[in-house]
Amino acid sequence: MKTEVYSWRLSADLKSSLEREARRRKISLSTALDLAAQEWLKQSAADEDDTLRQQQLQDAARECFGAIAGGNRRRSETVSQTLRRRLRLKYAR
Repeated sequence: MKTEVYSWRLSADLKSSLEREARRRKISLSTALDLAAQEWLKQSAADEDDTLRQQQLQDAARECFGAIAGGNRRRSETVSQTLRRRLRLKYAR
């Protein structure tokens, strides 16, 4: 049994579309609005589940990430110089 009342303003186009869809489905406008609200809540819950699942997947993947051990701590700063030197040695004439 419905005991609560809620009201909101909407555009004339949206109201007409809702009434048209309710007539097409042979249901009352209030039932159409109930269905729309329920569907929105389900979708919202599904979106939260998707967000949680994505976080779980990222956490699991993060456990697989690591660092390559090397002796040169400044390798990322000197990579272009090192690469140029290696290319010169490889293609030197």
